[in-house]
Amino acid sequence: MSEVFLLWHSRELGNDETDDKLVGVYSSHAEAQAAIARKLAFPGFRDHPDGFLIDRSELDRDAWSEGFGLGED
Repeated sequence: MSEVFLLWHSRELGNDETDDKLVGVYSSHAEAQAAIARKLAFPGFRDHPDGFLIDRSELDRDAWSEGFGLGED
């Protein structure tokens, strides 16, 4: 099993909206953490330092195993 680590940054815009960015994809959790340290030097990221999320993902595996709703209940 091969895995990667996706580094996301998200900040709330208000009105239940967010600004989500995929910062990068890394070979290890440690590499993703190192990227956070680098990004904190830049405007926007340093203003929202709690917005980072590291998400582990397996290669060649579907992230969605089912469909999704389109607002119908």
